[in-house]
Amino acid sequence: MDSHSGRHPDAVVVGAGLAGLACTRDLCAAGLRVVLLEGSDGVGGRMRTDRKDGFLLDRGFQVFNTAYPQVKRRVDLRSLRLRAFSAGLIAHTADGSVLKIADPTREPGTAGALVPGRVLSARDLAALGALSARDALLPARLLKGRPDSSTSAALARGGLSHEAVTQLVRPFLSGVFLEDRLETSARFFHLVWRSMIRGSLCLPAAGLGAVPAHLAEALPDGVLRTHARVASVTPDGVLLEDGTEVTAPTVVVATEAATAAHLLPGIEVPHGRTVTTYYHAAERPPTRERTLLVDSTGQVLNTCVLSNVAPTYAPPGTALISTSVLGPRQPGTAREVLRRLGELYAADTGGWEQIAVYTIEGALPAMLPPWPVSRTTRLAPGRYVCGDHRATGSVQGALASGTRAAREVLADRSG
Repeated sequence: MDSHSGRHPDAVVVGAGLAGLACTRDLCAAGLRVVLLEGSDGVGGRMRTDRKDGFLLDRGFQVFNTAYPQVKRRVDLRSLRLRAFSAGLIAHTADGSVLKIADPTREPGTAGALVPGRVLSARDLAALGALSARDALLPARLLKGRPDSSTSAALARGGLSHEAVTQLVRPFLSGVFLEDRLETSARFFHLVWRSMIRGSLCLPAAGLGAVPAHLAEALPDGVLRTHARVASVTPDGVLLEDGTEVTAPTVVVATEAATAAHLLPGIEVPHGRTVTTYYHAAERPPTRERTLLVDSTGQVLNTCVLSNVAPTYAPPGTALISTSVLGPRQPGTAREVLRRLGELYAADTGGWEQIAVYTIEGALPAMLPPWPVSRTTRLAPGRYVCGDHRATGSVQGALASGTRAAREVLADRSG
């Protein structure tokens, strides 16, 4: 789909990530003529999957949560052929201990880990159970409306001990927030915790890129234009880098935060979190677990044998291991990661092959309290901005922000 059939669209959407796809779909459904401009060769933004030598490589380790309201509304989950992670985690502590905890209602046989003193104290088990029950049962609007604080303060207020947070909770949440001080908004933490309790963490059989591809399939022919990089937003529409101008009364910028700030000078965007993900291939999996493994020493954020979760991620007879580290790639880090993986998996990693390394700058917005979980997309008459940096750093946040942009565009046009 190279161009829109109409010469004068009603709206131009810049960026075919999740927010741009959601916005475009809703505007098209309302009868508007829309052009969706994407600078790269395909949809998805930061949620894309590459194929290399039979391996599926998501651009940075990500998981797909089935409980998000926008996902339930927009995605045919069955078509994605989802494969679920085990409902739990394994934590390697600084003193060499290995702690495993899981949801016994989903993982039969793991209830022993909930015996007081085996992994967590009786007090910590009670505190974690109470916090989880509140987040699972309270309406989301009440969680959003609470006074905000840091996640660290919320966990302390919930009664979790310093030991439980340090050994188990913080190592896990560091991989969710892409920061290791738990300074992220407690509002976002409670919403994410709620979604994890109520849903499943999965991988689509064809990789995470299948999600935006699925959303794009519903677009009318001629709406999406790839290889169409926008240089600037003009009074009449947008100017492409090749000198072409696309005119429209409405422009929605649905890019990641840094590009949005470039195209719309003066808007405030949050600092972005950076993560680097290493992919290794091995002749055999170092474990049979489908469980996320976290490292309380902070040498890596997390690691997982992806092919145990979704066998389609690796060719038959091989295993694919994903490992994420905070920040950009540094000299010598690859060697240190491989050494640490040998310790975490108690395996000889000498024969492992590094397949790819992805550094994702601005992978998530830094959501410091007080963080508004949703904000208006309106900037000026006919100008809008949406994306996870305008809501929450998640699939839900990106889709919800794109949905809100379309709703506000339609309201302004009718008004």
